[in-house]
Order: sequence, then C-alpha cells, then structure tokens
Amino acid sequence: MLILSRRKDESVIIDACIEVTIVDIKGDQVKIGIKAPRDIKVFRNEVFQAIQAENRAAASASTELPSLNIPTEQIPTTKIEEY
Repeated sequence: MLILSRRKDESVIIDACIEVTIVDIKGDQVKIGIKAPRDIKVFRNEVFQAIQAENRAAASASTELPSLNIPTEQIPTTKIEEY
C-alpha cells in the first residue's frame, strides 16, 4: 500500500486519468473528491464488499427450476379452426 500525505485542496493522480483530491478535513473525517472516466467504477469499500458477497451468492445459487407437476388433463388446450 502506498501512503501519501496530502493537505486540503491537494490531489493525487492515478494512471493519468483519475484524480483524488482532499476536499475537507474535520477532526478524524476526511472528505475526498474523485474525478474519473465514467467507465471507471468507484465504490466505498463496504459497498464493494457487499456487491462481491451478493455476486458470490448469485453465482453459487441453483439454476434448476422446480417442476410444476401439473397433470396433463388439467392443461387447457385450444382448438384451431381451419378456414
């Protein structure tokens, strides 16, 4: 992990296309601004972890559909009339 010191209104550039700016500092809370191309997804860590957990759960879910077990005599049929 790279650790940098920045003051309010100072920035860090990542890969020439992402700019992270220190917007405000109040006590132990730091507000950051992130400028990035629209195709770059930016998440808070806790949101990203929740998305990953949901994706893992969906990937391991069964894809089998339960059978309806409808007796064939109860399935309605329509008669097509010929002209």
